[in-house]
Amino acid sequence: MHRPRSISIHALEEFRNYQQGILPAGPGARSLTEFFAGIDEKLDPSAASAPKIQRNDRDVLNLLTKRAKVLHLGPANYCWFTDPSRALCLKLAGTPTADRPLVGMCDSARCPQATHHPCHRPVWAEHAERTKTFLGQLGIPRKTERTRLQADHDRALRVVAEIDAASATMHEESS
Repeated sequence: MHRPRSISIHALEEFRNYQQGILPAGPGARSLTEFFAGIDEKLDPSAASAPKIQRNDRDVLNLLTKRAKVLHLGPANYCWFTDPSRALCLKLAGTPTADRPLVGMCDSARCPQATHHPCHRPVWAEHAERTKTFLGQLGIPRKTERTRLQADHDRALRVVAEIDAASATMHEESS
């Protein structure tokens, strides 16, 4: 399967964000950050084990290629589909051997391969605001719906807070 060039560019952009202290959030953030740290080490000219210094975007893209091939872009998250057996969407759908994620079924707040980035913040913030509006319009007898919506609202606020916290490092260093 041929992956569009833009997927590699997204991976490069996220790597450059990582280098600037704009970190991902979400369940897959640690794994992605560790991967980026490994790439960054290969780029470090002071690394004794580095036989060759990688400098330009083409060289960095070559190092990111494998990860870029598994990147799936969603409106509220990025799915770094490195291991189908860990994909929550496939578990929920009962298709654990599929070769790509079911982005429409993604619960990125729980999937270990999902990450949230600053570009996803507006989607989560709008979702939290709309859910808050619905909660305010529910009548007292609708306790089950209120409980479900409250949990959804809390999750959206948590994701927004995590995105903000992951980006805070950059803002603190520039202050």
